[in-house]
Amino acid sequence: MGSRVFLGVLMCVLAVTSWGAMFPVMEHALKFMDPFYLTAIRYGIASILFLAILFVFEGRQAFSLEGRGISLWVYGTLGFAGFGFLVFWGQQKISGHDGVVVAAVIVATLPLLAAFVTWFASGKKPASYTMLSLVLALTGVLLVVTKGNLSLLKSMGSRIAEEAIILAGAFCWVIYTWGGNQFSGWSPLRYTALSCVFGSLSIDGIVWVGTMAGWLRLPNWGQLHEVTWDLGYMILLAGILGVFAWNAGNRLLGTVNGVLFINLTPVTALGISAMKGEPVISGEVWGSLLVIFALIFNNLCQRPVVRSFFLRRAESGLKGRENAGCDQ
Repeated sequence: MGSRVFLGVLMCVLAVTSWGAMFPVMEHALKFMDPFYLTAIRYGIASILFLAILFVFEGRQAFSLEGRGISLWVYGTLGFAGFGFLVFWGQQKISGHDGVVVAAVIVATLPLLAAFVTWFASGKKPASYTMLSLVLALTGVLLVVTKGNLSLLKSMGSRIAEEAIILAGAFCWVIYTWGGNQFSGWSPLRYTALSCVFGSLSIDGIVWVGTMAGWLRLPNWGQLHEVTWDLGYMILLAGILGVFAWNAGNRLLGTVNGVLFINLTPVTALGISAMKGEPVISGEVWGSLLVIFALIFNNLCQRPVVRSFFLRRAESGLKGRENAGCDQ
């Protein structure tokens, strides 16, 4: 494995590990505050920290938009406002443990969405082994979040509206991730920081309109106190560390291969549960192993030696069928 691929894998694993507890953390926070103000506070603080980090590492010249302000605003709004608002609003509407499970399952469809977005945008169809890996990984995720009891999926179908909201949020994140590849001359830190600022401005504008219209209520000090630790995690780990590592990893691996790692998020949550002493059943273990296998399989198939092996096998099989036809 080349150093570029290794670093990309490391960044993606770091990101999804930091996101492993995101949905359980938000389950607690959403009991005290709506997802709109939570998102506004989270990315308002995160954008300031991102700008400070960008200034330290790349200097004042990195703040230049180079005429790409509109693109940054669109991608930032979709990624930070779209994902933050829609996914956690849908989770809140479902509520409780079911909200965590359903949100995790739908967000795990990111690789499938990314594959089709990339296919539509570039006209390049994903490799067959990548599509197979996506199906295997998604199957593994379903086993993990349903604890091996796939009958739970039936109850998910009764919440079509809420699920559609979460799916729309996941789609927004796919577009944001894909947008990072359009800034190839920029560092991942620069794209993350500036897009976060623009996304935060959109978030603040939407929240202000919602508050003025009476749809949202300004949180009080008691609510802020209850979610202090939740916000700390969401800002520093799931926000600063997670988003930067995610953009860096996807820049190195490409969107289709990078987003495949999102399937490790529920697996990480499962590991956290096991360390806390909570029982882990066989369905969850098999699901985790299937996700890991899918990631390894996709990575191996990208290597020239493995690809040439399968090509030779396919060609030999084709020749065998042609010879059999001639004999007849």
